[in-house]
Amino acid sequence: MTENQGGNDGSEDPGRREARAYQGAMEAVFSVPVAIGLGYWADSRFGTEPIGILVGAVLGFAAFVVRLMRMRPKNDGEDE
Repeated sequence: MTENQGGNDGSEDPGRREARAYQGAMEAVFSVPVAIGLGYWADSRFGTEPIGILVGAVLGFAAFVVRLMRMRPKNDGEDE
């Protein structure tokens, strides 16, 4: 393994770090409309308007928050 391929020492290539951040942000942002779309589909399929859209919005937002929490840098043992 070469020096700049990342690891436990925090020496990750800046381009790779930016790409991971961009990927994570896109996953987080698209989770809300995808979940709302699935809720809309469920509403039209089962005739449960507006329950599916509301559930989809809540689940999409929860997925958004979880993804953002996983993207944030780790505090190496520091308690707040």
